[in-house]
Amino acid sequence: MNPQLRIPVASDYDTIASWIHDSISCARWAGPLLRFPFVSHELPELLMVPNSSSFSMAQGNGVPLGFGQFWPRGERAVHLGRIIVSPHKRGRGYGKKLCSLLIAEALSATNAEVITLRVYRDNVSAFSIYSNLGFLIVESESNEEVFAMEARANSAL
Repeated sequence: MNPQLRIPVASDYDTIASWIHDSISCARWAGPLLRFPFVSHELPELLMVPNSSSFSMAQGNGVPLGFGQFWPRGERAVHLGRIIVSPHKRGRGYGKKLCSLLIAEALSATNAEVITLRVYRDNVSAFSIYSNLGFLIVESESNEEVFAMEARANSAL
């Protein structure tokens, strides 16, 4: 397995859209501002966060295996978000690979000291990946539904 990150192309958004089947999965992936149903070719604009960077993970120019974004969060942090792996590829290590690649790219692009993310408490697989990558729960920013997590740049990966 040697997938890499690349800038998403239009057809990637069609594939990613096919992974989202209802309003609940849409909100859990992209947050409450992205309404379901959506039009796949509008995803680049719908997912825009100021100063964000979006990436597909794929083998070369192949069909995306995953997708994720990052954006600055204050002066010393970068936030990972909208991380998703193809439902057909889950449980095979692609989630950890995607997160590792996103972290490396985010740190290279921002020189951040801290990486943050949020994960639903019931998403045991994602929580396990993030914990294994060095993320710790930030109780003061967590709620009943979601854990806020962060990792120091020198301890992630």
